[in-house]
Amino acid sequence: VTPFLKYMRNSTVLAISTTVIVIIVATLGARSLTRFKYPGREALARAVLFTYLLPSVVLIIPLYFLMIGAGLGNTLASLVIAYTTFALPYALWLLRSFMAGIPDALESAAMVDGASRMQAFVDVILPQALPGIVSTALFTAILAWNEYLYALVLVNSDDVRPLTTGVMSMLVTSFNIEWSLLMAASVMMSVPLIFVFIFLQKYLTRGFG
Repeated sequence: VTPFLKYMRNSTVLAISTTVIVIIVATLGARSLTRFKYPGREALARAVLFTYLLPSVVLIIPLYFLMIGAGLGNTLASLVIAYTTFALPYALWLLRSFMAGIPDALESAAMVDGASRMQAFVDVILPQALPGIVSTALFTAILAWNEYLYALVLVNSDDVRPLTTGVMSMLVTSFNIEWSLLMAASVMMSVPLIFVFIFLQKYLTRGFG
């Protein structure tokens, strides 16, 4: 396997893993923040948004020591956890707005017809929220695909580097920078995202509408 393909494989694993975890947690969390009433709900929602506003550099050192202490240093799992920390708050806030636009009467009607709360959520709420979920998933995947700072600090093994730091390690040295190859690699990094956008375009436009 060539180094570029290895880095692309790592980035693909990171993007997919982070997106799946973030979407599952954010979808359930967003529904909780809009459907159920409990003390501190609005404070919790504001706290989630506040964590997104924190600069990444503030969290990177605690995350580094946390991963080392957990035995996850220099692994793809450490990057998945790190990417989740900054992607989840915004995804939760974004999906909260989509969930708030779904009438509670739809879920109530499904439960009157005999569906359980989970069945009503899966069969009624999720299809209504699908454009928002897809839009949020694309946002999360792009964040994970393009992230550079955490990847630079948390992993230094060539086997687990993603594209962002892997390409830099190949083409940027202390003595030379391969500008032409670096530009070509940047274009190649964008190709998978372009295909994903083309495939999910209808959901994306509906989610932003």
